[in-house]
Amino acid sequence: MKDLSNTVRDIARELARKYSTMTHEELDILQSVLVPMRFAKGEMILKEGEICKCIYYVEKGLVRQFYYKNGKGVTEHMAVEGNIIMCIESLFREEPTKLQIEALEPTIIYALPKVKLEEVALHNVNIQILYRKILEESLILSQVHADLVRFESAQDRYRKMCKLQQQVTLRAPLVYIASYLQMTPETLSRVRSSTLLD
Repeated sequence: MKDLSNTVRDIARELARKYSTMTHEELDILQSVLVPMRFAKGEMILKEGEICKCIYYVEKGLVRQFYYKNGKGVTEHMAVEGNIIMCIESLFREEPTKLQIEALEPTIIYALPKVKLEEVALHNVNIQILYRKILEESLILSQVHADLVRFESAQDRYRKMCKLQQQVTLRAPLVYIASYLQMTPETLSRVRSSTLLD
């Protein structure tokens, strides 16, 4: 395993760059909160019935969030490098989740445990800002996905996903992309071929 102390610092810097500006001292505090985790392809990061206690930042790999409905897996969200993933209701209500998170590739994640993050956020305005911005981003992404499946045609759904989540569309199995876009794999195949012809 490569030297994680360097990487943890890099991740703290990356998060600060993306969500908030920070002093060296605040970076140290943020670094102390981050927990590196590794998952093999197919390994579960969070299982149904567990309580989501962390916000997960994907450093490397591809993960999907899904649930079962009538015995079928429904993909709710997918995340690649630089993305955040969490089960927000379980995180805040501290109740067992119906959602699951699975690694679709060998994945390295940095977890931000909610309890610890809130503790340090009390005394650090920039960490508070980072926390708020992460939550805002998560809510906006949920809304974008909801609007996508609510208002867009199958073709536009796929086009928008290619634009907004290019890496996911290139790397995720088609069956999960179809599920995420709420269409059958057959419809997705048709949409993809017609998009390639455009």
